Amino acid sequence: MNVFPCTGLAVLAALLLAGNAAAAPRIAVLNFELNDITSLPNTADEQRRTATFAPLLSQQLKTLGAYELVDIPVAAQTAANPSLGYLFNFYGLAAQLGQQYGADWVIIGQHSKPSFLFSYLMAEVVEVKQQKLIGSFAIELKGTHEKVTQRGVKNLAQRIVELLGRDGG
Repeated sequence: MNVFPCTGLAVLAALLLAGNAAAAPRIAVLNFELNDITSLPNTADEQRRTATFAPLLSQQLKTLGAYELVDIPVAAQTAANPSLGYLFNFYGLAAQLGQQYGADWVIIGQHSKPSFLFSYLMAEVVEVKQQKLIGSFAIELKGTHEKVTQRGVKNLAQRIVELLGRDGG
């Protein structure tokens, strides 16, 4: 009469495997850097605006897809990024940072502002295990109004979700 213990073990194993198969991809969104090359660079308003990009993107990703967001402390991000654009240019190091916090994907962002009239919301999507850049996006933002920012971030999030869907994310 060992039928019940074997059945119990089989059910337990099936539940464990199903739990692992259904695990949501883990995404870390790093804080966006401001690369302001206008004649009046890095104003307080533009720094505040840039600081909203990562939280807005995280919120949009959570709304659009079944992702678990990974929080990487600001101190760890700062330590890994000694100068403007460092992680953006050396995405393998961003992948290593994401790996330390259990992320499957890392999104590195930069707000490039060549003009007072427009700017670019730039993002790179890095697959952590292989330290591989799988996507790079540049969304043009015309103006500085809150709606422009929200629309641009939503557009970026949609593109990232589409990319991760194609790439098995």
